[in-house]
Amino acid sequence: MPLKKMTKYIFALIAWICTPQIVAAQGTLPENFWDGKAIVLVSAAPDARPILDWQDISKEIHSSLLDAGGDPVAYYELEDIILSEEIQAGYANVFNRRQIKNIIILSRTSNGQIHLNIGSYTKDKNILSPGNIWSTSAPTVKEVGERVKAAGTNHKSQNLLAIDVPEFLSASGPGGLSGETNRFIARNPLNLETFKLGIPLSGVAGESALLTSFRYDLLGKSAAAIEAEQQAERAGVEAVVKNFYPHQVEYLTSFKSDQELIGERVQFVLVKVEGREADLMESMGLNSSDLADKNRIVIKYYIRFLVRNELYVGPKWDADPNWRVALTNFLQNLQIDTR
Repeated sequence: MPLKKMTKYIFALIAWICTPQIVAAQGTLPENFWDGKAIVLVSAAPDARPILDWQDISKEIHSSLLDAGGDPVAYYELEDIILSEEIQAGYANVFNRRQIKNIIILSRTSNGQIHLNIGSYTKDKNILSPGNIWSTSAPTVKEVGERVKAAGTNHKSQNLLAIDVPEFLSASGPGGLSGETNRFIARNPLNLETFKLGIPLSGVAGESALLTSFRYDLLGKSAAAIEAEQQAERAGVEAVVKNFYPHQVEYLTSFKSDQELIGERVQFVLVKVEGREADLMESMGLNSSDLADKNRIVIKYYIRFLVRNELYVGPKWDADPNWRVALTNFLQNLQIDTR
């Protein structure tokens, strides 16, 4: 198969993997919904009107989930979960300890529309299984609640001890990641000139990126739009790296295990994360109190050292809303001697 045609096929496959397989709202809810605990993840557009934050939405939907027969044991803001694969893996450990079976996602987009999705928990860092996601949407939380209640009508639930009020949890508090190891290091890694730097091209994360697609500003993006962005980013990344990184690189177009990469002399991997700036800084153990806009959505790059599983964020905070600027800043800051 010609390389150009193969590349197009790979991008199309990645876009399909990251697109939820939705079940029509008039269908039945997943069987696990009536016999297992659920985590609810909420993403609320700050510019939607009337103003509702993620906790307001949680309070309003909770009774409807109970009436439908569900057992929502904890509510989190989606943006806290999807900061990075490491963060998702940490939350997976928390959810496993609580024996979670279901993931419920509520997204409120900028036009005020409420989207509810219910799927199975994967028991790993992917969090949400891509198959058989039950979905509905409506202009208000109340209408969405009525639809999920209707879908649960006449079905006997085994969830008999559900809590009457929603429990809100965060990364730093109980039920968060306070017990997980923070492996972020605010300096540059050593020996970059000795081993290759692996650079994943967009989409290589596969199913682990599915959860991010439910963020309020990304929900509903077409497979064609995803493919176009990936192709443009690939060309752009190669140009930036060529200009600002003087050592060996290996572009990763398919998933490889850490051991496979190490066997190919790739001991470092460039990681890209996106989220609210304050959340990203705090997740990396940095102080965000001096930020002018804590809610600004930015791109941040860091390097994962595979042998020790250490995460190097660099000596200077260099995130930016524009990925080209963020990547250029990070690569330039790698030249700073932090030994």
